[in-house]
Amino acid sequence: MHPLAEDFSKLKDTEIENRIQDLSRKYWQSHNPAVQHQITLFLDMYKAELDSRRAKIWQEQFQKRDKGLDELIKVN
Repeated sequence: MHPLAEDFSKLKDTEIENRIQDLSRKYWQSHNPAVQHQITLFLDMYKAELDSRRAKIWQEQFQKRDKGLDELIKVN
């Protein structure tokens, strides 16, 4: 975790997506490798947070799925 990073759990998904877009634009505008590296750290943290949220939502939906068809299809 970066010392200047805020608590991502307080942000909405759209806010994280907007920050990813903004940082990506700033990355390509910068020609300073040190700045690009710091931006990359934040980009990776934002993307990891977004991926974990999406995985959690997918897992919850998978658990709630209709299991009726599972019993109809039997493979021997």
